Amino acid sequence: MPDADDSQVAPPDRPLRADAERNRRRILQAAREVFTEQGLSATMDEVAARAEVGVGTVYRRFPEKDGLIDALFEQRISAIVGAADEGLAHEDAWEGLVHFLTRSQELQAADRGLKELLMSTGRGRDRVAAMREKMRPRAEELVRRAQATGALRDDVSPFDIPLVQLAVGTAVDFSEPLEPEVWRRLLTILLDGLRASRDAPTPMPERSLTIDEVYAGMACWKAARR
Repeated sequence: MPDADDSQVAPPDRPLRADAERNRRRILQAAREVFTEQGLSATMDEVAARAEVGVGTVYRRFPEKDGLIDALFEQRISAIVGAADEGLAHEDAWEGLVHFLTRSQELQAADRGLKELLMSTGRGRDRVAAMREKMRPRAEELVRRAQATGALRDDVSPFDIPLVQLAVGTAVDFSEPLEPEVWRRLLTILLDGLRASRDAPTPMPERSLTIDEVYAGMACWKAARR
């Protein structure tokens, strides 16, 4: 049966509005699933197919893909800022920084579209720019607090933090088909490198990849980047 056409004129207005809102919810849910799985390169046709509506219905609700992305990721981007606020609220400044880096990476590892959005300057540009303006003073304060306690190296800049996130995010892409949580190993190594001093290395939270898995990951990762 064809999907409800929310541009159709029908005598009773209320059922039409209900159909249009129902279609909008279906489209957003479908887009959430598709962008999470495939990233922002997923097409509007793929969103329509997942929502089981015609692609024309998708374009009537969201004439541009950026509008759909903007509507979908507002709450998720806010969660990244929330992770920084949680870190700042932590009594231990070092643990607060660790919480932010870990939680923000968990959010991105679970949602490929969110990670691509945060690391790009294309899709959702205005919303991401606004988020970065909010994040900058928070990142600076997380670094300042940890350095003030002597836990974080004095030569670390707040602008090193996005590079750490980028490195860990790349590990997510590389290892996800093989061992989805192995990024936690890299984050542990990087966090040990950020510390001003430590009595012993932090125990690794996940197993290492085997050499065969590394080679398989390299082959898949290079193919995906072509």
